[in-house]
Amino acid sequence: MPANPRHLVLNLLLGHGGEALSAREAVSSCALFGIQENSLRVALVRLVAAGLIETAGRGAYRLGPNASSLAADVAGWRQAEQHLRPWRGDWIAVHTGGLARGDRAAQRVRHRALDMLGVRDLDGGLHLRPDNLLGGVDAVRDRLRALGLEPQAAVFVARGFDAECEQRARLLWDGDALSHGYRQTQQQLERWLGLAPTLAHTVAAREAYVLGHDAIRQLVFDPWLPAPLVDVQARRLFVRTVHRFDDAGQAIWRRFLRGDASPCPTTRTRRSNGNTLETTP
Repeated sequence: MPANPRHLVLNLLLGHGGEALSAREAVSSCALFGIQENSLRVALVRLVAAGLIETAGRGAYRLGPNASSLAADVAGWRQAEQHLRPWRGDWIAVHTGGLARGDRAAQRVRHRALDMLGVRDLDGGLHLRPDNLLGGVDAVRDRLRALGLEPQAAVFVARGFDAECEQRARLLWDGDALSHGYRQTQQQLERWLGLAPTLAHTVAAREAYVLGHDAIRQLVFDPWLPAPLVDVQARRLFVRTVHRFDDAGQAIWRRFLRGDASPCPTTRTRRSNGNTLETTP
């Protein structure tokens, strides 16, 4: 359960489509998760000071200038499949062996950037991922640097590994676990959508947030591997379910923020739920 008011406020604003969030809405949302109003007010002050949110008139807040990169990272899950291309066996390589190791903050940013792009360490600071992202090595290099990877890190295309090294590279990810995760979460979301009409609106809002948060986080940090490293069809079904789930969850939360206590509506033809995800630590 999310118990951090900072994360909750950012998530709500990220899913608000650029609209402001009133203080009343923030208070009722936090109360849904047992967060005290005093804790919320402290979180709001700190978020404003960090530039992640800003005031939007009296008693209202919207995303601030320092949240633009975060918003782009989170929103990217919806278009991620469109940024894939066929894999021909080449690898994107990132060499970080010569970078400073004493700066822990820099290391955290570096590791986070590599994780966000699904890049894994093969050996001695040589990191790899399949070259299956649209735009190739140039796009990956630009994205890594935008996420904080030091410009001194070499980013290039690698190919021609011997059989042993190629096998080790393909085992950097647990493809079976990823594929199982797609199927398991997809089935969990579908089951919940079938139960949603029976839930009280507060229960539906709370559970939609938690399930949607976890599902979108799963996609945001997915390495987006090609076949045969993962079951691409299972991932495609999972992504489609998360899209539907997100749409339904947004509708549930709009009703909750309006204070509408009528039963949770769903339709047979559009079973969905939704949420957003604050990816900062």
